[in-house]
Amino acid sequence: MDCPSAIRHYYNPASLEGETHRMSDLLARRRAAVSASVATAQTIFLDRARNAEIWDTEGRRYIDFGAGIAVHNTGHSHPKILAAAAAQAERYTHICFHVMGYEPYVALAERLNALAPIAGPAKTLFVTTGAEAIENAIKIARAATSRPAIIGFTGGFHGRTFMAMAVTGKITPYKRAVGPFPADIYRLPFPAPHTGTTVEDALAALDTLFHVDVEPSRVAAIVIEPIQGDGGINVAPPELLRELRARCDKHGILLIADEVQCGIARSGHMFAIEHSGVTPDLITIAKAIGGGFPLAGVIGRADIMDAPPLGLLGGTYAGPPVALAAGLAVLDVIEAENLLDRARILGERTITRLRQFESRNDLLPIGNIRGLGSMIGFDLLTARGSTEVRPEAAALTKRGLDHGLLLLACGAVGETIRLLYPLTIEDQTHEEGLTRLEAALKLTEST
Repeated sequence: MDCPSAIRHYYNPASLEGETHRMSDLLARRRAAVSASVATAQTIFLDRARNAEIWDTEGRRYIDFGAGIAVHNTGHSHPKILAAAAAQAERYTHICFHVMGYEPYVALAERLNALAPIAGPAKTLFVTTGAEAIENAIKIARAATSRPAIIGFTGGFHGRTFMAMAVTGKITPYKRAVGPFPADIYRLPFPAPHTGTTVEDALAALDTLFHVDVEPSRVAAIVIEPIQGDGGINVAPPELLRELRARCDKHGILLIADEVQCGIARSGHMFAIEHSGVTPDLITIAKAIGGGFPLAGVIGRADIMDAPPLGLLGGTYAGPPVALAAGLAVLDVIEAENLLDRARILGERTITRLRQFESRNDLLPIGNIRGLGSMIGFDLLTARGSTEVRPEAAALTKRGLDHGLLLLACGAVGETIRLLYPLTIEDQTHEEGLTRLEAALKLTEST
């Protein structure tokens, strides 16, 4: 999956074929044509991408440590995924599953049902985005339990539609100026060692919530990311997930695992919640399952998935055939290329290098290194050995770009860098990316 050698240099505009769009021209056109509310982290424009390498419209090469926010677990433009999508597009692209069924929908549902850590028989619903998956999981939970209330966590991110925003535990930039939000949404603190919040704190808050805000008999579901993404790569402690499972069982509450970002092999398991041994009632998926095509879904216990009345679930583009064919190929690639093991191996290498960076006096101070598999985060600190975070991760992503490395910022106050390289990244490209990260962390007179 290597690109032609003529375009493997960091800067080689002569290698581009056809018209080269100058960045300044594209920026001007963007400002004139696109809503100013639509944020773009970097002022470059993508021209082409293969596996873990991307090139902008001026020929600069970058190593991608963001993977489209964990979409490209199987790399940009994997040939097997493109071939599967192209073959499906030759047959048909759309009919709407409500009008007429088609085999790729059933086939991918069968495979996911067999893979998901669900107790007993499972069934699947397909939609197009992670936010849709969350919306539908909550609809299913309310229909199955005849209860209204939903509990989420601080730092959680679940999407930009209204119910997804309501459950999301972060105001900026997702919830400003657009309230009020749906009622009967409650929130617990998410445990993380570097924030000082413990599992005991979270469980005590849940017990208090049941005493003072909402009785358990009114709660339909608890929604949790097994690894928070936008909230700062915070791993849910296994003991928390086990206690949540026990309390859900006691009170007839459903447990929803939001695996939109952390699922589909990213953590070293197909689903991140598998690290804990806990079986949720519903799992939301998106991002990596489509291999670059828009696809999302809800997998759950068959009795729960069958609870909503006929016609309540779905949508015109819910489960598009081309994306479903890509999804089947994604699962093939994960199995054939041993990407579960690959995620763990790459993650161990990455954390080893980050530990080395953490101890060096010639680099920006970093700490709170954390994650599972190849979903890894670290914080910028005000000083080496300090516990005070520096909310300037976005500035480091710009420095990374100067060194030919695409990084993503996240965290409660923008203090965290998250590393989400494709799991198919070649060893030498991965090592090159870490070396570029090291260069971006170098102390200068201006830092």
